[in-house]
Amino acid sequence: MLRIGTCSWKYESWEGIVYSNKNSRNYLKEYSQKYNTVEIDQWFWSLFQPAKVVLPQKNVVADYKKFVPDDFLFTIKVPNSITLTHFYKDSKDDTIKPNPFFLSVELFNEFLNAIEPIMKQVGFLIFQFEYLNKQKMKSLSEFQMKFMEFHKQLNQKTPPIGIETRNPNYLNEKYFSFLSEQNLAPVFLEGYYMPPVNEVYSKYKNLVKDLAVIRLHGPDRKGIEKIANDNWNQIYINRDKEIKSILEMIRDLQSKEVDLFVNVNNHFEGSAPLTIEKITSKIVSTS
Repeated sequence: MLRIGTCSWKYESWEGIVYSNKNSRNYLKEYSQKYNTVEIDQWFWSLFQPAKVVLPQKNVVADYKKFVPDDFLFTIKVPNSITLTHFYKDSKDDTIKPNPFFLSVELFNEFLNAIEPIMKQVGFLIFQFEYLNKQKMKSLSEFQMKFMEFHKQLNQKTPPIGIETRNPNYLNEKYFSFLSEQNLAPVFLEGYYMPPVNEVYSKYKNLVKDLAVIRLHGPDRKGIEKIANDNWNQIYINRDKEIKSILEMIRDLQSKEVDLFVNVNNHFEGSAPLTIEKITSKIVSTS
């Protein structure tokens, strides 16, 4: 299985590319007529001081189910109330404050209950962890121990889980062996300060088993936002070189029959739908 979609979907500037007009009343319904997967990132932002958590509203989740075909799959970023070790700091001088909900099984089960209406259409749950310095996490070993303890308490009916780390130094054999042993899928992040996904994959591809996710972000989020000015309807920064190497990775994963989601962000080149057109046209032309 190969599914390619975007990170989020409600962008007026996709008129003429994805949507018939900028006043579309139902972006998701129209989106799902063109793509068969999308990443939901809006539920990630869920943690507020002093200790408030906001989970998805069931009526919103039920609407999402109504708007898409039965074979449509969502990849969902798990709320950061579960994945943040500490609250975000308001300023650099603030001391860090531990998040009491970090890897809370109880809160995670509440989240699963909230998204129950679309549970059969959840292809993947992404646990995205920010860069963890020594104050937040002493070592990769400590991270693995904490996640293993959390993971073993989950219901067997939990959708597939993958891990995205923002620690380049975690990307080693020990990390990928851990994912494989725990039946967790790798989430390969292209962008920010992470090494190119194809380079990482080439080193540890023998440890990638049944499922993987590639998330395409650019290295300079604020920079491209300034250039685009909310007009995500054209390519501003050409990344054909990166796409070529990513296509090699996709083909290799397909040859190994690994199910793969490719989630493309506007910040990668300037327009996620146009980047997807590039990728799919090259896959078709070589198949």
